[in-house]
Order: sequence, then structure tokens, then C-alpha cells
Amino acid sequence: MLNRRHFVAGAAAASLAAPALVRAAPASTLRFVPVIDLAFPDPIYATAQVSRTHGFMVFDTLYGMNTKLELSPQMVEGHTVENDGKLWNLTLRDGLLWHDGEKVTARDCVASIRRWAMRDAAGDALMQATEELSAPDDRTIRFRLKVPFPYLPYALGKVSAPVCFMMPERLAATDPFKVIPEVVGSGPFRYKADERVPGARNVYERFARYKPREGTPDWTSGPKIIHFDRVEWTTMPDAATGTAAVQAGEQDWQEAMPHDLMPVIAANRAARTAVLDPLGFTCQMRVNHLQPPFDNPAIRRALLGAIDQDAFMMAVAGDDPAFRHMPLGYFTPDTPMASDAGLDVFRGKRDYDKVRRELKAAGYNGEKVVLLVPADSLAQKPLGDIAADVMQKAGMNVEYTALDFGSVLKRRVNKGPSGQGGWNVFVGNWQGIDWLNPLVHSTLRGDGAFPGWVKSEKIEALRGQWLATSDTAVQKRICDEIQKVALQEVPYYPIGQYKQPTLFRSDLSGMMKGTPVFWNLKRG
Repeated sequence: MLNRRHFVAGAAAASLAAPALVRAAPASTLRFVPVIDLAFPDPIYATAQVSRTHGFMVFDTLYGMNTKLELSPQMVEGHTVENDGKLWNLTLRDGLLWHDGEKVTARDCVASIRRWAMRDAAGDALMQATEELSAPDDRTIRFRLKVPFPYLPYALGKVSAPVCFMMPERLAATDPFKVIPEVVGSGPFRYKADERVPGARNVYERFARYKPREGTPDWTSGPKIIHFDRVEWTTMPDAATGTAAVQAGEQDWQEAMPHDLMPVIAANRAARTAVLDPLGFTCQMRVNHLQPPFDNPAIRRALLGAIDQDAFMMAVAGDDPAFRHMPLGYFTPDTPMASDAGLDVFRGKRDYDKVRRELKAAGYNGEKVVLLVPADSLAQKPLGDIAADVMQKAGMNVEYTALDFGSVLKRRVNKGPSGQGGWNVFVGNWQGIDWLNPLVHSTLRGDGAFPGWVKSEKIEALRGQWLATSDTAVQKRICDEIQKVALQEVPYYPIGQYKQPTLFRSDLSGMMKGTPVFWNLKRG
């Protein structure tokens, strides 16, 4: 049987059989292989990482974040704070334009903030603290707050999804649970919707009238200087094909490099690998709290004993401990709010006989469990395979449902029974920046907004306490308590953290750390 290493080594020595996708490109074109196809170009509607990466190309943000997680003005020139922290006036930079040539106004930004806030945990917290959000003139965004909210720049500039991207008022008026009718931003690239090939290609061209700010580029903060006139995203059938294409010089950059192919690349001087984001990817197995059997908290708790984080991470990142972290709790490891509270449940060998007995005692009677697995995802497919395995070992009746990633996103919003297009379980990988703290951690909310529809008065009350204090030690104790509650109520199962290498041609320089961005990057 031909393994992936042999396939890549062979394919790199010959031309790939996809001439329409690997045709020669001019020197001013950057050729990129995303981890998955861009099913939804609206980064507010879709919180997928690929939509966020696309969003940073096309849209811009009021504030930017550097790799130290510090915020600085981006679209805004600056801000003033008055009335004991309850009045913020944000002033837009002069000369900002939308891709259609219209002037960016504060009204556009107010509408964009309102739409984003309906989908985001931090945005919801900000709006709950806001008495009035208005645009008194074309360049001023005004927040009149009920109570001080010192996290305002962080909320508006964070990189965790969904990002508070700015768009014209006519698009921001779109229901946030529906996709915007067109893609128009003010960012450094224009999206070429007319060149999209579903499942295969997306194209961007440099926006010549983009106005970079001054400063030092650092992730999404500072000037966004573009050195390529065109960026082509080519969706490859699998990561091994993309790896071969980069080796052969037919692609410049592949977002996700398979861990098991690292030894192949090590010998190739024409390509390099790097881990751009030290916070890595935090993974979860999420269950539907509205439908049996996981509407029963005793069943959710009983299944904790089956969760083998080591098996999950071996499947996605291999056996090199440099790329894996277990046990994972509900906050990103090696960050201020990370907690070890209650994590002994994930340590040691799994006792599946015991789990089967506990599931039966909790009331599980063999109900079918529909597991949604994105079959076209480098990481989520193996996570789904292990999820099926551990639940079957625990005696659950698992229906493995393989779909493309876009179809999983569509189906997981169905609240109905599995027999009516619903679901019981899905797996997902989030970036570590998405799990930093209760302000941004959307999937840990107890408000029932995110698919899975978790309701938890205890978690929501603790989140409110966290937001009400700026004392880091107190916040850390609150996060310990949130984790203890989560391990009792089980909003989802944390299944491990891994670090993801990226692959790129050796002649590329200036690549930013953090999530993939396309400014400052050049050839030579």
C-alpha cells in the first residue's frame, strides 16, 4: 500500500495531474493552499478559521492585535475615554475607502459592530454594557456605557472568531444568521467572486487604494504592506497533494503541513516549515444538549471516562510530544486563565467496561448517536474517527456521518432530532486564541447561542463575575471554578491541544506569526 510519504516524494518529482489549478503564475502572484475550501465568505455568519483568514484579507478591523496579544488602533486614529470610563469616542482615520470606492463612515462601523455582536461572546458582553452606540459624525464612533468596560478595544480588535470586521452599512444590515449578498470590505485585498471555483479556487487582488497605517507590522496590528498583486487559494484534494505541490514549486504556501510528512520536507532545501501560532489548536467533541441521549447530564458525565485525549492527539499530530498537549481543560494551556482543576478525569488508562456500566446506570439505552465528521478536513477527520471509536468502545450506538466541511456547518445549526436532519455529536478544532478567557470563549458560554445549545446559569454567573473584576488572581480563581462546573455539566469534551506546522517555499520572507495573514509577505 502506498503511504503518504511515498506519495509526496513521488509527486514532488513529477508534475501534478491538475493543470487548471497549478498553471504557471506571474511573479506577483502568491499561490496558497488553505486547509479547507472557503464554503462561506461571510466571516460573521461562519466562525470557521478559513472564513476568518479570508476575512482578514478583505475586511479591516478598528483595532489590531500583536503577537503579545496587545491591542493598538488600526482603522481608528485613536480614542478618548471620559466620564469615569463610561464614554468612549473612537475616531476613524481619514481617507479609508470601501472596495467599491465609497468612503468608510462611522455609520458603517456602528452597523458592523451591531451585527458582529449578535454572534460573538465578547460582542454580547460589550453590548450588554452599552447604553448607546452611535455615530455623531462621519468619523466618530461613540459608546455611551452603563458601566465601565475596559475590554472595549480588545473586543473590537481580537483575532478570535468571529472577528469584528467592518463592512458597508448595507451589508452590515444583513441578518447575522444569513450570508451577506456580496463581499465588499476596506482591507488590503479585493475578493474576486467571479473567479471562484467551488471546492477548488478563490482569488484575491491587491486593493490599490488601501491606506496602510504607520508603525511596525505585527500580526494584525501596524501597517499592512502588500507585495503581491494577486493571491490564489487552491483547495487541494488532500494535504499530501498540497505538500507535493509546494515541494515541486507549483504552490508557494500550504496552511497546514501534515505532521507525518515532516521528515520528507526536512531534506528539501526549497521548502521550509514553521509553527506560526504557539497557542496551537484546542479541540473539542461537542454534544447536542437539546436531544437524547446528551440532554441527560448524567450521561454526559458518564462518557467523560471514555475520552482518551492521547488517542485524539496521536491521530491528528502523531507521537512527537513537541506538537501535543494533554490533558486539556477548558482554557488554552500556558496562558493566564489555564486551569488544572478536575483534569485527573482525563489522566490514566481508559476503563471502558466501567464507562459502559455508568452509561447504563445514567439511563443510556442504546439510542442512536449521529456523529458529524468533516471528511475533507486534515485535522477534524481523524478527530471524528477517534470520537466514533471511543463512543463505540463505551457501548454507544454510533452512526458515523461523513460530510464535507461546509455541509457540517449547515447541518449543525439544525436543532431537531437526528432523524429530521439533526445531530448528536460533532468534533472541531479551535485556535488557542479562541479559548483564552471567558470574554472570548464562545463555545463555553451557557447562554444557548452556539450549536449544542448549552444552558448553564452557573457558568453565565461566573462569567459575569470574571467580567466584573480586573484582578488577575481573582479571575484565575473564577476560571478554576468555571472548569469545575463545566466538568459537571459538560458543555463539551475537551480532547487535546496540538501545534500545527505550516509549509512554504524557502524564497518567501516576512511571514507573520499567529494566524495566516498575507501582508508583509514577499518573495526574496
